[in-house]
Amino acid sequence: MVESQDIQGVQEKKVNGNSIFQIKEKIYEMILYGNPKLQGFPKCERYAMAADIRKTMYSMYEMSVRLEKKYHKKTTLQDLDIELDVLRNLLRLAKDPNLYPKQKPCLDFHTWEVWIRKVDEIGRMIGGYMAWVNGREKQN
Repeated sequence: MVESQDIQGVQEKKVNGNSIFQIKEKIYEMILYGNPKLQGFPKCERYAMAADIRKTMYSMYEMSVRLEKKYHKKTTLQDLDIELDVLRNLLRLAKDPNLYPKQKPCLDFHTWEVWIRKVDEIGRMIGGYMAWVNGREKQN
């Protein structure tokens, strides 16, 4: 049984009475999409750039778990937003054909496009949550 309700400015679903934090779920989906793509990186970047991208995604996932549990969310949200921007820039670098001019880019354009849409969706969710937290602070 899945119920949906708007709590604290973030869409939360309840599955069998347990809340599902949507930002965490979107990051989870992004990790499931991105991890197999990282295996296709050239050998020279598989253990450097691919590892940094993976580490950044896992860090975002950890922060989303912390965010879900914390009462004061502002600093964790800011850290999560920074990590998202780091990921966005790493993905941009991975798809740039000028990184290795004589080789194909680490990410093809379609893969990058799908991945960056997921990143942008997470960014919009974080921005909305930040606006809600800042609005709540101004009320107090």
